[in-house]
Amino acid sequence: MQKFREPNILAQFKICMANHHHTESDVRIPVLQEELQLGKRTTETGKGVRLKKTVSEEIWRIEDDLKQQTLDIQHIAVDAWVVGDPPVNRYEGATLVVPVLEEVLVVEKRLRLKEEIRITAKSVQKPVSEHVVLRKEQVSIERFDDSETVQADPTTARPFMTPPEPH
Repeated sequence: MQKFREPNILAQFKICMANHHHTESDVRIPVLQEELQLGKRTTETGKGVRLKKTVSEEIWRIEDDLKQQTLDIQHIAVDAWVVGDPPVNRYEGATLVVPVLEEVLVVEKRLRLKEEIRITAKSVQKPVSEHVVLRKEQVSIERFDDSETVQADPTTARPFMTPPEPH
């Protein structure tokens, strides 16, 4: 069984009562109260940090095929009278045919097909090779509190393009 431990003030009171003969009216019990003061302070852990950033350039060769589209426009004279509804734009294969109409004043008014404009889209694919300059940044961090300089890991940098593989 664990014995209950009395606070010091109560133990001192009992000793005082045992050593001295007091009457009930002479008994004084001291009242104590502990107080806590809480404070904060700022502690300097270092003198600062210096970042150093450098930019390096690499020349890369890029090769790709570019698609270039040109239009071949031909004016074909038709010089035919239009009977019925006027002709509309139409396709003949990959060629867009646009009829050009004019009204001609004769004893009677008739539509005459003056010409057709033929527009053909042609695609040409040709290889292109150019030199481009890509920049890469490296950052180093230098602390002023005598700790070691931290160098950024270049293996974690992500380039915009992957470098060409050696042949």
